[in-house]
Order: sequence, then C-alpha cells, then structure tokens
Amino acid sequence: MTTPTLTVSHPVDVAISPLLAARWSPRGFDADHQIDRDDLLSIVEAARWAPSAGNTQPWAFVAVRRGTTEFDSIVESLTGFNRAWTPRASALIVFAVVPERAGKMTAWVDYDLGQAAAYATMQAEHLGLRAHQMGGFDPEAIRDAFELPAGVIAKTVMAIGKHDSSEDVAPEIRRRDAGERDRLPLTELLIRPA
Repeated sequence: MTTPTLTVSHPVDVAISPLLAARWSPRGFDADHQIDRDDLLSIVEAARWAPSAGNTQPWAFVAVRRGTTEFDSIVESLTGFNRAWTPRASALIVFAVVPERAGKMTAWVDYDLGQAAAYATMQAEHLGLRAHQMGGFDPEAIRDAFELPAGVIAKTVMAIGKHDSSEDVAPEIRRRDAGERDRLPLTELLIRPA
C-alpha cells in the first residue's frame, strides 16, 4: 500500500509531522466510496495499539460499513445535524469504554479511549481517508442496537470516508468544510515556555 500525499491547508506554529498537520474533520463525504474491510480493520487495529494506563485497554469498538443495517442503526442514534451528513460516510465506528477492565485505573478510561480514537484517526489519514468524531448521539440507542454488556459505555462515534467537496454534497456542509481551520497560538497554551 502506498501512503497518499497529504496537503497541509493551514499554518502551524512549529513544524510537525505532515500527517498530523494535514488532519482535519470534514463532513462532506463521497457517497460512492466503499471502504475495504481490511482498511476498516486496520483503523480499529491502530486504536487497539494505543497506550493505556497500566496497559488495561479499557475500550471496545463497533466498526461497520455503509450499506449495512448496523450502519443504519448508528445513524439512527445520531442527533441534530449529525444525521444530515453521516449517511454519506463509508464507515462508522463507535468508541466505548469498558471501566471494569481498567481495575484500579478507572480514572483514566476516558483519556485512554481518547488516545485510541486519535490512533484510529491517524490510521485513517495514513490511508488517505478523513475521520470526523461526534458526541451528538444517543448512547442508550447504541447500547440497545448492539446489546452492549452492562458497564460498557459508548462515548463517541467516528465517521470515516473520502472527502467530497462536489455539488453532490449539500451547500451547508460544503460551506462548513471550506471554513478556515484554526487553533489557539502555541504561546497561549504553554503554561511554561519550553
């Protein structure tokens, strides 16, 4: 597999990996793009290899491709504007915490799950895909649809696919995707200068 060339569309304060600098979260996805099963599994595999407190790995994932009833179940669980654009994504992944697996390390389960999502995001970027994470969904609907075991809590949903800025994408979504991407300056975030 060849790593795609990524374009950095915004300035960084200090040079970082092009893969990180080019990352962004569009909502406009190519509804014709089909993600390969192995590519989707490689994204979940990257999440599996994220660091966790005491190597507890307090996470579980639901990874589904568009065109399945499971994909539709996740879309149905979404709230607000998320329902408008996610049906065009190639795949959806639910990221859930499994606190009982964390034992004494329970205080860090959300932090650990965030790292797993970050690893998945970067693997998607490596594959030339884009990922958009959402908190706007009904966790109980996910629990019911996938019969999550007691204690397992869905925390976020990630849409994955090829970006599309064509007129096939709704104007509101194209407008949002075309908006300038920014971050607070590094000088405002560093508590002590390096």
